[in-house]
Amino acid sequence: MASNEVDGMTLAQSTTLTPLELHRRLSELHPEMTVLSVQDLQGRHPGEHSGNFGAGVMVQPATVEAAAALVGWCAENNIAIVPQGGLTGLVGGNVSVAGEVILSTSRLNRILSIEPEGMTATVEAGVTLEALQQAAAEHGLTTSIDLGSRGTATIGGMVSTNAGGILAFRNGVMRHQVLGLETVLPSGEIFSDLTRVVKVSAGPDLKQLFIGGEGAFGLVTKVVLKLEPQRPYRATAMLGAADARTALSVIRHLRTLPGVTLEAAEMMWPRYIRDHAHLKGLDLSWLEENASALLVEISAESVDAAAATLEDQLAELWEPLDLKGGIVAKSLDQARRFWDIREDSGFYYAEIPEAAAFDVSVPPTHLDAYVAQLESRLKAIDHAYAAYVYGHIADGNLHLTLIKRGPLPQDELRAVEDAVYTGIREAGGSFSAEHGVGLEKRYGYETFTSPAKRALARMLKQALDPKGLFNPGKVPF
Repeated sequence: MASNEVDGMTLAQSTTLTPLELHRRLSELHPEMTVLSVQDLQGRHPGEHSGNFGAGVMVQPATVEAAAALVGWCAENNIAIVPQGGLTGLVGGNVSVAGEVILSTSRLNRILSIEPEGMTATVEAGVTLEALQQAAAEHGLTTSIDLGSRGTATIGGMVSTNAGGILAFRNGVMRHQVLGLETVLPSGEIFSDLTRVVKVSAGPDLKQLFIGGEGAFGLVTKVVLKLEPQRPYRATAMLGAADARTALSVIRHLRTLPGVTLEAAEMMWPRYIRDHAHLKGLDLSWLEENASALLVEISAESVDAAAATLEDQLAELWEPLDLKGGIVAKSLDQARRFWDIREDSGFYYAEIPEAAAFDVSVPPTHLDAYVAQLESRLKAIDHAYAAYVYGHIADGNLHLTLIKRGPLPQDELRAVEDAVYTGIREAGGSFSAEHGVGLEKRYGYETFTSPAKRALARMLKQALDPKGLFNPGKVPF
């Protein structure tokens, strides 16, 4: 067995068993466990990273007992484990290499219960967000969190990355949706805290260790989530805004209106909206030059009421806020076209493959200053540099993509990362808002996270996973 060192911690990694040997030894371990070989994985889509299936052996337990049996066996044999959910992670957190075992939650995919009166759902980790939303809709409910990748993102993966998404400005992130949790610890023991109530004041809330832990502290197997009433009657508009401050004024106004609920507020800065609309053939003749596009959606007691309210309120705001254009969707199809411009956010990779991308959050009132300073810092590196900027403006979460083909040389990438991350922590933000750390954001974690926080995280990792077998080399705990 070999080992490597990450941020002062020794991480064990097996080099003595090949994928073929691991497949042979694991195939008889537990009757409720499917083991896939290199050949079985060929032809499967690896998700957002081509290296996700690098281990060449994947185990799919169908029960928590089977998962615990696998983890216990790996602990005894010093075999590293890479937990995987829907493979929608964008920072390399699911990448695996030969000698490791992929632990997939794809067969842990049951919706165990939905309680309409208590507005909770208990699900296994492999359930997709969309599947839960569809099941909850039968009871007039929905999840309190939503993502563009809802069709593939799994609840367990969303817990592990503390996912945010469209509704975070109103409901918080995944951490705020989880009432209870079941996990398999690196020792193979099962930790179960499947509470279904909000109020628990009985010592430290230990389940929080696994929310945002990116699989470094154990495998999430079951989750109890809060639900909320479904509000299907919507109206959607795309508006022109000179800056984030204007957009935030629109958002604040819409959030104070009686009888309506603001369901979404997404902003696309000029370069992003212009290039993507051109690619998709979306008419932007109504949007003034150099204006950003603010996408808002509200719900009300009926579609007509929502549309009328949105039109009336935008008319009221038009002159005081000097809006740079606007259009209220006249049909569901038009609303979907608006949303496609925002949610199909990887449109640029066809022209700029492997472009450096970032996911930061800053206090909303700092957005205009941050974007202006970012542009200046990027130009200082290379005058030709520019970035696509878009994101969840109401909670300050920006997605940034450098308009340059990647991968960048290491020294150039570090300069870009410094330009993106500088000043964020001091302003009260985060270098990673909702995508996690994984492999790709390790520099950000090591450079822009406080030493005390990193040291405490390493202590927790050492206590729970002393051999460093769970997702080694990723989040540098």
